[in-house]
Amino acid sequence: MKSITILILIVLTISCSINNTKHEITSESLLKTVAYLASEKLNGRFSGSKEYFEAANYMATEFKELGLLPFEDNSYFQEFNVEYNEILPIPELNLYKDGNLINEYKLGNDYVFRGFTGSGNIKAKVAFVGYGISLPEYDDYKNIDVNGKIVLAFKYNPKWEIKGVSWASGLPREKARVALEHGAIGIMFVSFPNDENPQKTIGSVMHGKGEHVDIPQAHIDLPVADDFFEESKFTLKEMQTSIDENKKPHSFYLKSSSEISVKTNYIKEKETVNVIGIYPGSDEKLKEEFVILGAHLDHVGGQGGEIYFPGANDNASGSAAVLEIARMFANNKLQTKRSVMFVLFASEESGLEGAYHLADNLGVDTTKITAMINMDCIAHGDSIKIGNGKSSPKLWKVAKLIDKENANLSIKSTWANGGADATPFHKKGIPTLYFVTKNSYTHLHCITDTPETLNPKLYEEITRLAYFTTYKIAKGEYEREEIKNN
Repeated sequence: MKSITILILIVLTISCSINNTKHEITSESLLKTVAYLASEKLNGRFSGSKEYFEAANYMATEFKELGLLPFEDNSYFQEFNVEYNEILPIPELNLYKDGNLINEYKLGNDYVFRGFTGSGNIKAKVAFVGYGISLPEYDDYKNIDVNGKIVLAFKYNPKWEIKGVSWASGLPREKARVALEHGAIGIMFVSFPNDENPQKTIGSVMHGKGEHVDIPQAHIDLPVADDFFEESKFTLKEMQTSIDENKKPHSFYLKSSSEISVKTNYIKEKETVNVIGIYPGSDEKLKEEFVILGAHLDHVGGQGGEIYFPGANDNASGSAAVLEIARMFANNKLQTKRSVMFVLFASEESGLEGAYHLADNLGVDTTKITAMINMDCIAHGDSIKIGNGKSSPKLWKVAKLIDKENANLSIKSTWANGGADATPFHKKGIPTLYFVTKNSYTHLHCITDTPETLNPKLYEEITRLAYFTTYKIAKGEYEREEIKNN
């Protein structure tokens, strides 16, 4: 009985030491940071932009005031170069028939430009070119002359396959390049009309590799595409059905013209930064090991001075959580054996570039990174998903047990091979977890991804779970495991 009483007292002491802290995680504090990062002032935080640097400077100042150590050369910034494209005022996309203006479309709802659109002030007939693919085995351009035309193509590759044929990436840059090679002067992308929930127009800077393609590139909404198909023999839905069923191209000229105007400031290499602060461990040996807690700070920017993509959930939520957890460590003077690296990544939206840069330039051997925890889209939805559990099962169990003993909001399913900014670290053999919420993507890359759409209670709980998990690893209560490549 005496031993049980002592055990209870020990447990209570530990509980009090965690819960009766000077600084607590609250949704109010988290959402205050989110509101700033998602504000119109920061214009969607496109990596490399002056607004992104304003956000980065703000977070670096917060790290400094908390007493976190700079990452390198007395700086909280890790610099690298990225491709950059600013969409300038005043963009337009209009529909003409028989030389007459029929519709002037609204940027943001009816259409958006791709993040790496080229410039142009064009007006031309529109040709539908299916999937916009040109291969020997399947060629949407084979029987149609698009020279001097604006082409309309499905945004994604077919969901079906042709034996022996490997589709290329299907990313917009590739499809725009193919269109340009066939003489087109612009391209309009459209989502699949036959999907159960067709994708709306979204802001995106995920454009693919290769040289910049300097022609206008827009993503139009389905009702807009239907306007262009009016008076044609087939509807857009019928065209997708026909092409998919026969696995053969069916391209033709529409009875409409499009006028597109867009001006950009394209820079092949522009500086951007990861923001990194170090909370040092106290153990003579283990302080040389690190736990990385990260989230991407960037989003997809704004367009033409008319709209911007707030990115409240994606990923102001993760960035604010990194800062809030750093406050927990610093303001409560937590004693940890290992050091913690708090990271805000740049250029996730264009292909995980900031995460890859850090993974390749850690400043220490990768074996010194005990674990990496990534947070992305963590404040909208109804429950918690902890990803990469199949590759790092021991680390996953640590987080699952913490959740079970606290909020108990995490679902059973997980996955393998990283995910988002965790991926580059997973590829280096580092155990990783990816924190996200279930049903998180209602407003993904839309102008509606605002703080008002977030779930404060869920947000608070997932941030608390990430904190406890990071703290446990930093205290030395998890030993690095050999990851499983599934």
